[in-house]
Amino acid sequence: MPNSSKLARNTRINRRIHKWLSLPFVAFMLMIGVTAILLAWKKEAGLIPKTQKTKVEQLGEWISLEEMIAVSQRIMGDSLRKSTLIDRVDVRPEKGIAKVIFKHHFTEIQLDGYTGEVLSIAQRNSDLIEKIHDGSIVDFLLQSSNENSKILYSTLTSLALIGFSVSGFYLWYYPKKIKQAKFKRVE
Repeated sequence: MPNSSKLARNTRINRRIHKWLSLPFVAFMLMIGVTAILLAWKKEAGLIPKTQKTKVEQLGEWISLEEMIAVSQRIMGDSLRKSTLIDRVDVRPEKGIAKVIFKHHFTEIQLDGYTGEVLSIAQRNSDLIEKIHDGSIVDFLLQSSNENSKILYSTLTSLALIGFSVSGFYLWYYPKKIKQAKFKRVE
C-alpha cells in the first residue's frame, strides 16, 4: 500500500491537472448542460412549433411531395425572402400534415397534406439549440457540408469529461486513502 506522502503528492498533481484542464472546457460543459436541459424540455418550453392538424373533414388523396416542396419554396423565397434550400420534409400522416424544414435557417412551414394550404410558418428554436449542443453550429455558420467542427467539439469535450471523471474520482479517493494510512500509523 502506498504511503500517505506519495498519495498526497499524487493528489496535488491530480488536482493541478483537474484544475488546468477544466479551465478551457468549463464553458463547453456549461453549454452542453444548459442545451441538454432545453432539449429535454423543448415541447414544454415551446421551443418547437406546435404540430397542426389537417382542416379537411373527409380525408382523400394527399398532394404530391413535389407540390408541397414547390409551395414551401415559393412562400419562403417570394414572401419571406429566405433561402429555399430544403433540408427535409417530415410527413405526419396521422395528423394530415407535412413539415418542410429548410437547410440555411431554422424556419418550418407546415402544410395540409390534402390541400397544400399553409397551416403554420414558425421558427424551430430547438434545431438551433441542438446545433449549439452538438457543436455543429460552427459547420452551419460556415455552411460547411462536412461535420469536422462537430466531430472535433464532441470528441474534445467527451475526452475532457472522461478525464474530469477519472481525476475527480482520484481527488475523492486519494484523501480517503491518506486518512486510512495515517490512522493505521497511529494504531
